[in-house]
Amino acid sequence: MSNKKILVTGAEGFIGSHLTETLVRAGNSVKALVLYNSFGSWGWLDTLDNSIKKNIEVVLGDVRDPFSTNKAVEKTDIVFHLAALIAIPYSYSAPKSYIDTNIEGTVNVLQAATMHGISKVIHTSTSEVYGTAQFVPITEEHPLNAQSPYAATKIAADQMALAYHRSFGTPVTIARPFNTYGPRQSARAVIPTIITQIAKGAKSIKLGNLTATRDFNYVADTVSGFISLAESDKSIGQVFNFGSNFEISIGDTVSLISNLMNRHIEIDIEEARLRPENSEVERLCADNSKALKVIGWKPGSAGIDGLEHGLRKTIAWFQDSSNLALYKTDIFNV
Repeated sequence: MSNKKILVTGAEGFIGSHLTETLVRAGNSVKALVLYNSFGSWGWLDTLDNSIKKNIEVVLGDVRDPFSTNKAVEKTDIVFHLAALIAIPYSYSAPKSYIDTNIEGTVNVLQAATMHGISKVIHTSTSEVYGTAQFVPITEEHPLNAQSPYAATKIAADQMALAYHRSFGTPVTIARPFNTYGPRQSARAVIPTIITQIAKGAKSIKLGNLTATRDFNYVADTVSGFISLAESDKSIGQVFNFGSNFEISIGDTVSLISNLMNRHIEIDIEEARLRPENSEVERLCADNSKALKVIGWKPGSAGIDGLEHGLRKTIAWFQDSSNLALYKTDIFNV
């Protein structure tokens, strides 16, 4: 995909910055909607090479504001909607913020896209909408079961996206990534939490639930999934899982990372890092066969070998002292 006029909401974030960078390198005209702040910060976009940054039109705004969103969407061909509040623990204490951003923000994007006749909207979902797996691997037909306020708002946003497609013909596709990891990820996620604590010399690292399983997907694979959706007209009106079809427990992930980093560590279970009992998603494992069948996507880093490959690249990035210095490993990042 090249020579397209593209808007990426949430472009300053982890996945958004990787997607923006990839789209620019492919020769697209990219507008990045970055959450307004008085510091003039562009988030992770600030860390990109100048040859990339000079080709990004950065717009400071807020998807919660319909006027700001409408202006950002105008004169674009494709919208990748990634802007969202995603931290599950924070959703327990600030649920209204998640309603405002994840639901109302999504409606603002959908309304603007409908008004301006955008050719495609790629809306970002999450595997958290499934809750603890009722069967594995999890297909797109798996029941939706919100186990946190965050998950509830993402289910609502997904349903609004599909409703706009059915009601107004808005060309919406839903990308449903499982647990994406890689360089630039926030330490609120488990893999950066493990790596940064070890990299800063901790002999005992603080974690929460160790028995839950996750399907980790390297960020480059998630980005390629988004782009594959944008390139295929067959994807419109549908939901697609992006996962590796491989599950691993958090405890085994710790062992894998510590071995790759050549460190022996102990684990300290910290109460603050545990979700309420009925809110913990105990098992996630994706079925990505629909993505392969319909849009020809499959992960480049799959299975245990693929996970090790992705983790090596992620570890190398975090071990760079200039990157590691950006993380506060001595506090629990909600």
